Amino acid sequence: MDSESMLARLDAVEARFEELTRLLADPAIAQDYEKVVEYAKERADLEETVNIYRRYKQAEAERAAAEEMLEDTDEDIRLMAAEELTRLEAEMEALETQLRQMLVPKDPRDERNVIVEIRAGAGGDEAGLFAADLLRMYTRYAERQAGWKTELISENRTGIGGYKEVVFAVQGKGAYSRLKYESGVHRVQRVPVTEASGRIHTSTVTVAVLPEVDDVEVVIDPKDLEIDTYGSSGPGGQHMQKNETAIRITHKPTGIVVTCESERSQTQNKMRAMSVLRARLYEMEQAKQDAEIDAARRSQVGTGERSEKIRTYNYPQNRVTDHRIGMNSYNLPAVMDGDLDDFIEALTLDEQTRRLAAQDV
Repeated sequence: MDSESMLARLDAVEARFEELTRLLADPAIAQDYEKVVEYAKERADLEETVNIYRRYKQAEAERAAAEEMLEDTDEDIRLMAAEELTRLEAEMEALETQLRQMLVPKDPRDERNVIVEIRAGAGGDEAGLFAADLLRMYTRYAERQAGWKTELISENRTGIGGYKEVVFAVQGKGAYSRLKYESGVHRVQRVPVTEASGRIHTSTVTVAVLPEVDDVEVVIDPKDLEIDTYGSSGPGGQHMQKNETAIRITHKPTGIVVTCESERSQTQNKMRAMSVLRARLYEMEQAKQDAEIDAARRSQVGTGERSEKIRTYNYPQNRVTDHRIGMNSYNLPAVMDGDLDDFIEALTLDEQTRRLAAQDV
């Protein structure tokens, strides 16, 4: 995107912001609650971009004034103007970078809650134990975010404290925007607690991060569902086992099977299981659409395939490596305790950079 195109788009954004401000002040609009909410949200989404653009235009005017001062006969004024010009040009360059990033279309799913599925891969019991470690890592990360909360949906435990599979929800503003980069294969290299000889093993765990979707976005025909109930082994003890509150839903056209046993009532478990099913069906459709888009214009980091190894956790070297961006951290305990922000920020910047490049194609 050249500078002229960028400024034209920013002028249009500012004009729309001013139009929304006028509409919100219109007494006729004030009577329509839905319109007020719609316009207020759109205006709030544009406000930061408009403020930065206005500062950019102000700096541009100040730069023009400083350039005029360079022609002054007073040497001190010329020196002062030169210093001011250097400062303004650096500020404008930084502001332009910000504005370019802001003009990249946002993923409409970024603000959604997510469903995270963790499954043990290669490595037997050790893979199951690492699945439990990743569950804790994501839970701790969520605890660090203001207003976020996690909710267990289903689990399939191994006998030594690991998981064959565990599914949980993360609710909070921007959950998908932060956690979407975690989808893929996570590899661990360490000496398992079950290994008597002290040999380092390599195991893998698959993580899938699915945005929650509304009923209207994915229409499911009840005739396509096979619903079974069974006794739960989750919280609630004997009460749950006797009353068969756990739910298993099979979507016959795709073969997708979803279970939920975390709630105390069958109705609650069915609602939660349907939420997971909708998210999986939505992901399937999204993947189908993504496959039709040119690779240079993809909005995801990497290919998004779950078979792609995205990160390695090397315990002997105290190192975590993200293979998509070649980034290393040598504080593995902090990462496993939920300190993921450095990786997430770097992956976000990488995504923005590639999407900007795609706009220039």
